[in-house]
Amino acid sequence: MTNQSFYGHGKLLLTGEYFVLDGAEALAVPTKRGQSLKVATTTQKDVLSWKSFNEDGALWLSGNFKISNFETHEKEPNEALSYLQKILKAVRKLNPNFLKNKTGLAVEMQLEFPRNWGLGSSSTLLHCLSDWAQVDAFELLKLTFGGSGYDLACAGIDSAILYKIENQKPTWKACTYQPAFADRLFFIHLNQKQNSREGIQQYRKVSKNIESLLPEISNLTHEFLNNPSIFDLNYVIREHEQIVSSTIKQPRAKDLFFKNFEGEIKSLGAWGGDFVMATNPFDKKDELISYFKKKRFETVLGFDEMIF
Repeated sequence: MTNQSFYGHGKLLLTGEYFVLDGAEALAVPTKRGQSLKVATTTQKDVLSWKSFNEDGALWLSGNFKISNFETHEKEPNEALSYLQKILKAVRKLNPNFLKNKTGLAVEMQLEFPRNWGLGSSSTLLHCLSDWAQVDAFELLKLTFGGSGYDLACAGIDSAILYKIENQKPTWKACTYQPAFADRLFFIHLNQKQNSREGIQQYRKVSKNIESLLPEISNLTHEFLNNPSIFDLNYVIREHEQIVSSTIKQPRAKDLFFKNFEGEIKSLGAWGGDFVMATNPFDKKDELISYFKKKRFETVLGFDEMIF
């Protein structure tokens, strides 16, 4: 067996957060930064050696598993290692021949973005493992993290997508999202890692009359995609944010952090952390970066820096 390598893009959900779970059409984009998985053979019999590295090259997860049953060699595995073990066993369940009769393997995973950015360290892992094991990534998602699956679709595509769940199955089509005013769109990290599963649980607890809102969210998705000006986009963002805010009973990020900001702020994915998108009301990029840095938000990325 020769060495192998696999790669998955990170993701951002531009519209349809939460509602995509119930059938609304959402706009999602792959990011330039993702995660790679490399596999090499070793001489250690029945040992899968695993190492995961942060974007700065620091090792953040390591462990050894028996290839025969994926039991860990660690006496007290940490939470991340235990979850990795669960994923490997789920892969074996989907493909009973995965790694059978292998002598020894070393896996190295390399992130290209900080783990707290929320760009998809889990979804890129599932995508890479699914490619390696030749299993259905969405079936693996059901057995592990759960969720809508838009992030898995983004991991394996080089363009924006319109994503929808129909009859409990994921569907998507490639589209182009490169607005004429892309140089006025920025992504700001809120320095708070948001757990998507917890966000979904909260949505399920408080949401009401979802069915009636799905067409409106889908329409806003298409308006977001096709808007001719940044003025129109600002309107779509306000409408979308208001619907989500009133549904999940949480304030908008703009109301929490940026009340005096003259542009618009759009939460991306689970509310409360990770990235937001901002439309630049200033004449220059430097003015926008200065505004957010004064508020101690240091990570400000332009459209071309973030979107694949």
